[in-house]
Amino acid sequence: MRRMRQLIRIDEIKCDGCGLCVNACRESALALINGKARLVSETYCDGLGACIGECPQGAITIEECEAEDFDELAAERRTVQLAGIGQAAHVPTPGPRPNPAAAVCACPGSAVRAFAPALRPRGEAMDDALSGETVSQLGNWPVQLTLAPPVAPHYAGARLLLSADCAAFAYGGFHERLLAGRVLLIACPKLDDAEFYREKLTYMLQANDIAGLDVAFMEVPCCFGLVRLAEEALAASGKDIPARAIRLGIHGDVLEERVLSGAANAVPQARR
Repeated sequence: MRRMRQLIRIDEIKCDGCGLCVNACRESALALINGKARLVSETYCDGLGACIGECPQGAITIEECEAEDFDELAAERRTVQLAGIGQAAHVPTPGPRPNPAAAVCACPGSAVRAFAPALRPRGEAMDDALSGETVSQLGNWPVQLTLAPPVAPHYAGARLLLSADCAAFAYGGFHERLLAGRVLLIACPKLDDAEFYREKLTYMLQANDIAGLDVAFMEVPCCFGLVRLAEEALAASGKDIPARAIRLGIHGDVLEERVLSGAANAVPQARR
């Protein structure tokens, strides 16, 4: 039902897309869309304005306007889904609710981080036992899709690498040829919850300014599910995002590269 009540308003000119308000909103009412903070739904916003104090640009205000009633249960369900806990018939109201931009567990090892890849020159080892090791190109943490934040500043303008868990072990050039310059997400379509992954990836593509998506998967039949869920997430996002799939062999070779269906800026298939 629509009625007069308090609701936040975001000045898109002032908003610089830092994402602090998204993290501060306990109701998961906000998301970064095309580099700007947006109100996802009036029903998710309680109008109390916890996000206002987190905005360094002064882009958020509260105004009295006609809006849909705040639906606390719907907001709780959305928060739980985005945090990776799964579907819930009911979430108790007392106590703090999980934040969509936080890890599922409170383990310090799951804290969200973005950093520059290692700068140690090739071959300069920490000791003789590590002589000639490849320099890591990893620039984000956590990397597991369940734990990765749905919204984060380091997604802005980034190309995502959605990789099967096994890919980095099979392909020796994983860091140099696939991971360099990309934000990594890993998943297993056989052992993990593929439906949740599909929903979460769809939201990530919608809520962030993603420049492209690469999917690295193994040649074994069950691994193709990762490509399928990526294609479905791309289609559901409604965005025109360049994307490709890279099929890797269990002997460490690249078998095929192809453009994902519906992806923008198609490029010819190739073999490395």
